[in-house]
Amino acid sequence: MTEINTAAETAAPHRYTAALAADIEARWQDAWDAEGTYEAPNPGGDLAGDATVAARPKKFIMDMFPYPSGAGLHVGHPLGYIATDVFARHARMTGHNVLHTLGFDAFGLPAEQYAVQTGTHPRVSTEANMENMKVQLRRLGLGHDKRRSFATIDPDYYKWTQWIFLQIFNSWYDTETQKARPIAELVEQFENGTREIPGSTRAWSELSAVERADVLGEYRLAYASDAPVNWCPGLGTVLANEEVTADGRSERGNFPVFKAKLRQWNMRITAYADRLLDDLDGLDWPEAIKLQQRNWIGRSEGARVDFQVGDTGAITVFTTRQDTLFGATYMVLAPEHDLVEKIVPAAWPEGTHDVWTGGHTTPAEAVDAYRKQAAAKSDVERQAEAKDKTGVFTGAYATNPVSGEQVPVFIADYVLMGYGTGAIMAVPAHDTRDFAFARAFELPMRCVVEPSDDRGTDPSTWDDAFASYEAKLINSANDAISLDGLGVVEAKAKITAWLADRGIGEGTVNFRLRDWLFSRQRYWGEPFPIVYDEDGVAHPLPESMLPLELPEVDDYSPRTFDPDDADTQPETPLSRNEDWVNVTLDLGDGPKKYRRETNTMPNWAGSCWYELRYLDPHNDQKLVDPAIEQYWMGPREGMPTGGVDLYVGGAEHAVLHLLYARFWSKILFDLGHVSSAEPFHKLYNQGMIQAFVYRDARGIAVPAAEVEERDGGYYYQGEKVSRVLGKMGKSLKNAVTPDEICTEYGADTLRLYEMAMGPLDVSRPWDTRAVVGQYRLLQRLWRNIVDEATGEVTVVDEPADDDTLRALNKAIDGVAQDMVAMRFNTAIAKITELNNHLTKSGGAVSRPVAEQLVLLVAPLAPHIAEELWHRLGHTDSVVHQDFPVADPAYVVDETVTCVVQIKGKVKARLEVSPSISDADLEALALGDANVVAALGGAEIRKVIVRAPKLVNIVAG
Repeated sequence: MTEINTAAETAAPHRYTAALAADIEARWQDAWDAEGTYEAPNPGGDLAGDATVAARPKKFIMDMFPYPSGAGLHVGHPLGYIATDVFARHARMTGHNVLHTLGFDAFGLPAEQYAVQTGTHPRVSTEANMENMKVQLRRLGLGHDKRRSFATIDPDYYKWTQWIFLQIFNSWYDTETQKARPIAELVEQFENGTREIPGSTRAWSELSAVERADVLGEYRLAYASDAPVNWCPGLGTVLANEEVTADGRSERGNFPVFKAKLRQWNMRITAYADRLLDDLDGLDWPEAIKLQQRNWIGRSEGARVDFQVGDTGAITVFTTRQDTLFGATYMVLAPEHDLVEKIVPAAWPEGTHDVWTGGHTTPAEAVDAYRKQAAAKSDVERQAEAKDKTGVFTGAYATNPVSGEQVPVFIADYVLMGYGTGAIMAVPAHDTRDFAFARAFELPMRCVVEPSDDRGTDPSTWDDAFASYEAKLINSANDAISLDGLGVVEAKAKITAWLADRGIGEGTVNFRLRDWLFSRQRYWGEPFPIVYDEDGVAHPLPESMLPLELPEVDDYSPRTFDPDDADTQPETPLSRNEDWVNVTLDLGDGPKKYRRETNTMPNWAGSCWYELRYLDPHNDQKLVDPAIEQYWMGPREGMPTGGVDLYVGGAEHAVLHLLYARFWSKILFDLGHVSSAEPFHKLYNQGMIQAFVYRDARGIAVPAAEVEERDGGYYYQGEKVSRVLGKMGKSLKNAVTPDEICTEYGADTLRLYEMAMGPLDVSRPWDTRAVVGQYRLLQRLWRNIVDEATGEVTVVDEPADDDTLRALNKAIDGVAQDMVAMRFNTAIAKITELNNHLTKSGGAVSRPVAEQLVLLVAPLAPHIAEELWHRLGHTDSVVHQDFPVADPAYVVDETVTCVVQIKGKVKARLEVSPSISDADLEALALGDANVVAALGGAEIRKVIVRAPKLVNIVAG
């Protein structure tokens, strides 16, 4: 602080310094807490306010759930928190009942990994991290309603996470009503015979408990199944698709991920695919985020087609080019497809090409070897266009339903179970990947779409496939149907109807979206409220047994394996506590022995509904009081599906958290528990605060604070280092903590600097040296109101001059607009301009002007604003004062400059009233001496007037 510790401070004992800022900030933070300044009353219930609450406009403002890291905050973390605080403070000052609070998303892998390393219980380390983070956030003066805060690890919170899981488990999606309904209604339909039991001719009463459970499992929105999953031996757990990187490794730990079949819990999010797509239109979200969700859901229209495989059954494919069905000359299944094992014969069929077998003596041997090879690749690697196509013949043939031809069935890694049915009909003449595969395996190709170039119709002479939606169909006819001569659209419609008439296909819609894998083989997560009987049937715990709390275990770590060993199985930490796992319970039909589920929920579970807990945080009787939920989140004008008014967080959550939360919200809406079908109406993605990373010759990051800049280069301990702009973080040795800046300048300075750095939604580099600019703004603000020598207020009870009133009201008007639009950087620029005007004017500041200036500053720098407000003689908090309103008479410029052109060249500039009429402006321009001289008596043919800024004269 050498530049701040000047001799002037000695002569100015009441100057605004870091020490004074620290005193002011601590005092007002204590006062706000003691007075409950930021408490947001509910219209009823536990946090009820007076009778006027329900009549006030409300604002529900949220930040994305923070995870309490042991490393604490760096200055990049509070960017969004400060922004929402500024927005919330302005909303309070414009008459809104504002709900703004913050909890902690505290389950998850980091705490568990720390527990494994140190033996410290995850709850102990997590709660310590939360306390540290609360101290750091409090120092920033964030106006949170602390009564509403919680952590996902609190049993009285995750009781309701478990309760919601049971609502989902006990529900099914009715495609006729397009909504979730209680599973009991489905059972009733099976019992009374109004709905047939799929794949069975028996009555519901004739089915065993296991058979009934299997039937319902095909409908439940939360279900357990044996399905291909992403198995990560290095972490000892399975991962959702979204948690696997593009190169097939775990997002956490960077371990290899393999495809394996395991029994896991899933959420049937695919049932909501259409609604998740359609309801995006009504949300006020960035278009880039909407696009990411649309692409992830991946809706496409096409047809389902069945290819019979002898007496084994049918391979069902989904295709968007059913018009090319006559050109299908082979089929490909994903290596993980369920039918593979069923269709593989004992020996190779006669005439099998050597290139099809992969050098193996039997189909089973070939398939097994290839499956292991494919399991080690990521989905991105498997679908890479440039890679050589690999695969192996299964030994089975299928019947093309339109040509009657027997076509060989292969498995190949370029076909994924994650899209369509995990099987394709290969039309190599008209698909680039199929063409490359057919060339590699010497498979036939048939042209069924007439090329528009001169390549001819013999694919064996082509260099690549011909794909077009504009060409006509050829070679596509049998005794019952002909597509020849039709365009693609007509051919699709005709063949789809033909397939449907024969019961071997139908038009359908497919989605890229897969059901959400909801199991984790970890300790530090919500236990499933599920137990299994001796037959393996899953039973939900009654609400009276919730919360099911995590038991103590000696070893927190899941069993991990050689990261490259795909042939392993999960072993969960909870399974080691046999007294907890094996229990005797009375679930309504007498005491019986049960086994608990030993997986835990993923870390996303708690953040799927936390907005609802903020509304009614102490309710132990129901998820949320309906009247309270309706008040804060219910649909209203401009918000047809309801939701939070403003949700701020990083764009990296575009698919994972946001999609999952929308899914849960829709189920709760369907079941009548909430009035809002969407959780977050308006979404705003803040940018990132970046910092320079300095690396030595080895590429290792060195402490940024110890790097010297000289002679156009950067040096650490005498050695030259490189510099690049990147993320801020402890591992990169470039983190700056908010505590450091608060100590050096004060929290208000930090708040102002982060908001002034640039547009909120754009990433920007941190520069500690630039922080002093906002510090000096606050010092000038202080000097304009307080005498630095005496500490006395210097304002005068006299009206301000017109220039000052004009500067004040233009600032008020501009800042008000910027606040609503979250343009905080330009709001600060306008405040700075006004403050500088007062500084340059000299003399004492008029009290009304000083008070309005303090109110303008209050959302951005609340501590100094509160202090000045009280020094100006007020006893009520500045937090709930009315935000200034501009006087329109002073907002309009007194004069504007009008340009007068003759033949396109500027001949005069006139200062005129902004409200001048066209006629008056024309007369003024034509009478101007410079214009008269420029015309030189020439005939005026036309005068074009655009009052008040332009007059164009056509003369000659």
